[in-house]
Order: sequence, then structure tokens, then C-alpha cells
Amino acid sequence: MATMAQAVRLALHYGEEHLGVTDVFGEDVGPPLGGVFTVTQGLKTAWNTPLDERGIIGTAMGIAYAGGRPVCEIQFCDYAFNVLDLLKIAGNQRWASGGEYDMPIVVMTPTGAGIRGSIYHSHSFDSWATRLPGWKIVMPSNPLDAYGLMLAAILDPNPVLYLLPKALLRVRGERLIPGEPDDPEQLSRMIDAPIGDRTHWSPQWPPVQEYIVPIGRAELVRQGSEATIISYGRHLPMCIQAADELTRQEGIHCDVIDLRSLFPYDWELISQSVRKTGRVLIVNEDTEVTNFAEHLLRRIVEEHFYDLLVRPRALMGKHVPGIGMNQVY
Repeated sequence: MATMAQAVRLALHYGEEHLGVTDVFGEDVGPPLGGVFTVTQGLKTAWNTPLDERGIIGTAMGIAYAGGRPVCEIQFCDYAFNVLDLLKIAGNQRWASGGEYDMPIVVMTPTGAGIRGSIYHSHSFDSWATRLPGWKIVMPSNPLDAYGLMLAAILDPNPVLYLLPKALLRVRGERLIPGEPDDPEQLSRMIDAPIGDRTHWSPQWPPVQEYIVPIGRAELVRQGSEATIISYGRHLPMCIQAADELTRQEGIHCDVIDLRSLFPYDWELISQSVRKTGRVLIVNEDTEVTNFAEHLLRRIVEEHFYDLLVRPRALMGKHVPGIGMNQVY
């Protein structure tokens, strides 16, 4: 089974070969490193940029205007704050042109805690991202969805912000990507660059196939009738574990919803589950003030007030800059 990093790499390779991806670029994205998390190793269209996030986003917009289909990377989402104005402009362009000009760019960036990066490499960007009109926002929780969401993002005529939960990048999936070899060691030998001299190395790509996860469609990963748990990205596996433990210890069965897309989000599935259970918990790691979860809570209360049995709750990160080198970060 592929890791999430390998799954994204396979998706980008498929995009190069079959979906018209013209450029994959960013800081250390090209050879010899292939990305700080090895997500772009071996890609034929990958190239390196200076340490300049504004240049990266501006270049992506220019390539898209010229008819290309770029995928760029902001090395860590902490540095997406350097380009908020450009992201706003990119999100406006298709609407401002009345649909005459597409903006098919994918901006990929690792997000969240999990590598002890403290205040410089551990921030979340999901709530900020959902405040950017014109953008679609996705965050996978497993390798198969990472593959399918990347293909969907590449094909979309709108700009897509592809958030990678860095704590899950080395976690293997439970489902095979179509065309992926069964043996994870075989896959590693095929597509993972060796340590040391890579002068003569080239990947042996497996014949992966098209598999698309539609943007805007969530997945019900556990079914129950007593509570609804909504999450995405890093905390989705934790929510599954907690729901399974509740079932085992207390006999409580919960719906667990993997949003996958933060915007547009699958309100139909959320609404159905809330009507069924009457109890809601939303979980993410972003800071708690003006968190994306608060928007979902507001809408749930507005549209399902009389369906709720108890007040809905959100479990979020504390509103602090960071906690030194705390293991959580």
C-alpha cells in the first residue's frame, strides 16, 4: 500500500502523462531532492524555484493564463501567509472574466502539526483557505483519497488549494490505488529515490489508472445513529479510532464523516447525518478563534436547530502561536 506522499507522487505522474500537467515546481521540488517530503521525486516536469513564495504563485498564474496546467508547492503552509493577496487575486480571475479565462492551478502545501516544527512549520491553513472566494479547498486523510483528489484538482478549471496533512504523509493506506503493486516494498523500489547519489536514478512508474474523488463530496466512513463526528485530514483517523472505541466500550455507534473537501463541502451528507443523530462534534487542529468548524456549527444550528438533542460542539486547537518544541507540534 502506498503512503500518502507516494500517492500524491503517483497522481502527479499520472497528471503529467494523461491530464496535461505542464509544470510541477517550487522550492526543492525538482531534482535532486524532489520535495522536502519526497512528494515530487522523479517527475519529469518538476523544477526548482528560488525561496520566493510570491514568485511561485505569480508564476503559476502566468503559466495558467498562457494555457498551461501547473501544480506548484508552497513548501510549508506557514509561508502561504506571504501570498494571501495573490491567492485572493487568483481566486477572482475566473469570475471577473465571466468564465472566459480559466485559472487551472493547483497550489499544494503541507499543513498542520506532527513534525515538531513549532511556530515556523506547524501552522494550519484550512480556516484561512476557506476565506478565499473562488478557491476550492481539499485535504485528504488517506492515500487513495490523496490520489483521487489530486486528479480532480488537476482537472478543475478553478484554482484548488491542496492541503497535505504532514503528519500522515508517511502513513500507508488500507486501499490500493488502481494499478498500484500489492507489495509496498516493490512500490518503494520502483518510485522512491535512493539515498545518496541519484545521478543515474530514474523511477519505474507502475501503470496507475484514473481514479477521481469529486471535489465537494464527503465520505461516511463509519455509520451510527447516536452522534455525528465531522473531521478531515490528520484528525480523521483519530476520530475513527475514537468512534470504534466508543462502540467497543459503550455500545455507542457514531456517524463519522470525512469531509475531504472543505469548500465546497458536502452539506447534503452533513445535513442527513445531523437529522439522524441530533448530536454533532466537529474536530480539527486549526486554532479555535474564527475556525472553519465555527462556520459549520453556525449553519447546523441555523438549519437544524429543532433536530438537535444537545448543543453541537467543536474540538479545536488552542489560540496560541505555538508551544515550543512540544511533541504535539
